[in-house]
Amino acid sequence: MAGATTLGDLASAIGARSEEAAIVADLKAGSEQAYAWLIGEFQRPVYGLIYRMVSDPSDAADTTQDVFLKVFRGMKHFHGESSLKTWIYRIALHEAANRKRWWFRHKAHETSIEPAESEGMASGDGFTRNEAMQNALTDRHQSPFDNVAQREVRQQVDAELRQVAEPYRTTLILRDLEEMSYEEIAEILQISLGTVKSRLTRGRQALKRRLAPYVREVGGELGLTLPEEDQDNEAGLRRQVAGGGRRVEVMP
Repeated sequence: MAGATTLGDLASAIGARSEEAAIVADLKAGSEQAYAWLIGEFQRPVYGLIYRMVSDPSDAADTTQDVFLKVFRGMKHFHGESSLKTWIYRIALHEAANRKRWWFRHKAHETSIEPAESEGMASGDGFTRNEAMQNALTDRHQSPFDNVAQREVRQQVDAELRQVAEPYRTTLILRDLEEMSYEEIAEILQISLGTVKSRLTRGRQALKRRLAPYVREVGGELGLTLPEEDQDNEAGLRRQVAGGGRRVEVMP
């Protein structure tokens, strides 16, 4: 049975590579259908990744557009050394880093006259803060209290995650939010597997330390408890914080 599973996985991997090679060939040939597939497949996850890096909906939308422009223009130089997803995410992280540097040099010195609620308004590519950060995470069957509690927890985790130093923050995002494998992260960031695991461990410890005061302050009210020490290894941000008979996702 194990042999059959291995052979099945191998056949599936070969089939996936063949399918991707065909898509790449269509993209290089300028197929509109292939480009429509590419946008449908990667636009939302790329936007979500960039948003978590730059923390501003309009900047994330603009950067996402820049990413796909670079993908379209650079497709002729893509030769399959990595997967298409890895290549696109590498471009996305590079563009997000550039946007952050630009922001600190220029936009950070600007003073906005827009009300805070404007963050929830539609941005250039049709995404909103609520759509990007809440729609896919909200359980529509929950009570209003649970919805508010989860939103508050997600916002707090998001705020504390922004304070985790690089390169640990990026590694946390790729593993615990984007749910990428260690191998994919190593390929995207061009680091060893050992470095990926080391950064994850240190990043998770840093985030836990930052969240500890918040959990101690509101844990009784929201039914939260800090995870045990041995839960830091693989659970990461995907682990649910349990307490009081309820479970609240600790995820931005």
